[in-house]
Amino acid sequence: MAMKRAAGPAASRAISAINSGSILTRDLHASSGKKKIVGVFYKAHEYAQMNPNFVGCVENALGIRNWLESQGHEYIVTDDKEGPDCELEKHISDAHVIITTPFHPGYITAERIKKAKNLQLLLTAGIGSDHVDLKAAADAGLTVAEVTGSNVVSVAEDELMRILILVRNFLPGYHQVISGDWNVAGIAYRAYDLEGKTVGTVGCGRIGRLLLQRLKPFGCNLLYHDRLKMDPELENQIGAKFEEDLDKMLPKCDIVVINTPLTEKTKGMFDKERIAKMKKGVLIVNNARGAIMDTQAVADGCSSGHIGGYSGDVWYPQPAPKDHPWRYMPNQAMTPHISGTTIDAQLRYAAGVKDMLENYFKGEDFPAQHYIVKEGELASQYR
Repeated sequence: MAMKRAAGPAASRAISAINSGSILTRDLHASSGKKKIVGVFYKAHEYAQMNPNFVGCVENALGIRNWLESQGHEYIVTDDKEGPDCELEKHISDAHVIITTPFHPGYITAERIKKAKNLQLLLTAGIGSDHVDLKAAADAGLTVAEVTGSNVVSVAEDELMRILILVRNFLPGYHQVISGDWNVAGIAYRAYDLEGKTVGTVGCGRIGRLLLQRLKPFGCNLLYHDRLKMDPELENQIGAKFEEDLDKMLPKCDIVVINTPLTEKTKGMFDKERIAKMKKGVLIVNNARGAIMDTQAVADGCSSGHIGGYSGDVWYPQPAPKDHPWRYMPNQAMTPHISGTTIDAQLRYAAGVKDMLENYFKGEDFPAQHYIVKEGELASQYR
């Protein structure tokens, strides 16, 4: 039986009370004075100077360098995050805080956590902290937090765009134009209206709910599967129907959108067998995490036509290698991981990171909904 989801934002990410005294927590505010903060972001190169609000890159470093250094803190920023000789490895042993982003994630493994003797705080500039070994972080007594809500609008809008791109068979038409062709039939034979189609979201947190709200004016049949049921008033307002059994929902859907976090339970959950349960020609949008899907099963489904189209911006690993099969499979509309790093989202998550760092320096708690690991306990969606 599904639990009812509370309507308030904090309730959806409540941290339960500690039920064990066995966790040795690293005191988040154990010492004052100079802190070493390491940021891992993508490089923007020439684009860094083209927009003063482009803060989510190495060059502009969330816009907090002057503020941190004026207080005597050391701020190291890099995009070099892979391998034993990378910059992240060089600085992790004495870092107090590591800030990274889902768009260019610095993978914080159990091995790296063991090396990080001074580490107290792991911050995600954005939403989704699966690049951290959360169990190892909890066992080590680290605090993990993210800027909850910072890119909800950005990702939901992007999902809606991808749905329309797939439904209207947009990309073949675009490719015709840039290649000098003109073949209306080659587009129209598989272009449809969104109205009347059944759209199901797998996961219905902040992004999933907002997507359903954005879809309502299109006249779709809206379904959702989640571990928690929406508040009845909100459910009625959106016009969405709860589906407790995922495998019963999937065959009903013309379009499936993945909006669940990556956890041990959801890793690889869309394998060959589950994809086979979907309608032939199903359209799939995944802006959640690439590892939720079985990579080869998706590629095979697109090649056989069982998947009519696949679009998303998440891959595993990231950046995606040049030989990743999703780059070359038919009927795909893939991009790099961009949906949650619009300029508007960057300003929100940069401000959120600064706010949490201010709280950290003052020895104050963060807003409850930002915690992913606190005092040895994982947030409910990661359990």
